[in-house]
Amino acid sequence: MKKTVNFFLFFIFCALGFSQVEEQPLDSVAEKMIIVEGDSIFKSSIDLDEVYLFGKLKFGSYKEKLRYYILRRKTIKVYPYAKLAAERLVELNDSIATIKKKRHQKKYTKKVQKFIEEEFSEELKKLTRTEGQILVKLIYRQTGETSFDLVKELRSGWRAFWYNTTASMFSISLKEEFHPDQVHEDYLIEDILQRAFASYRLERQESVLDYDYAQLSNKWTLQGKRD
Repeated sequence: MKKTVNFFLFFIFCALGFSQVEEQPLDSVAEKMIIVEGDSIFKSSIDLDEVYLFGKLKFGSYKEKLRYYILRRKTIKVYPYAKLAAERLVELNDSIATIKKKRHQKKYTKKVQKFIEEEFSEELKKLTRTEGQILVKLIYRQTGETSFDLVKELRSGWRAFWYNTTASMFSISLKEEFHPDQVHEDYLIEDILQRAFASYRLERQESVLDYDYAQLSNKWTLQGKRD
């Protein structure tokens, strides 16, 4: 999968310049059972998605409020690209896995490249510097690797260095990671995403990173009170 990830991200940055609950055996006592459509297993309950109760947004100043809403607009704008990238990568990897010969893989990859260019190129070129940097962070959120390392694996260390240097000229670092437990702006981005998921403004795609949004909210709320 990494090669496909690398290819997709390489293009993007050129354009920028469930845990399961174990089923419990039934005893001899009669229970009310539920049959879920499409599921042949009898269940005594239905597993529900985790639901967050969001507190009212509070800001210390107008400047903080303005910053949050600008960040929200940019995050909501670029998130679909990160989500679509992750989806495309799974699809492409599944397809390449069925192709045995490297020659045919290369031919298929070229077709994919053309498709990606036609689908994303013009839109990605319209992103601002800050939108591009948020996209880099969100790709780390979805893959668990920096864009620099993903490019490096495919295009060699020198090529990764070159693209990182070029991106830096536009205030974009391909080495940027996403740490909502450490960086307040990253937490704000995660908060924006979770609220957008809950309101169905954005389609949910879970992060591969190990953090809990509820715990993050408690942490940053307490820290804000201390400050």
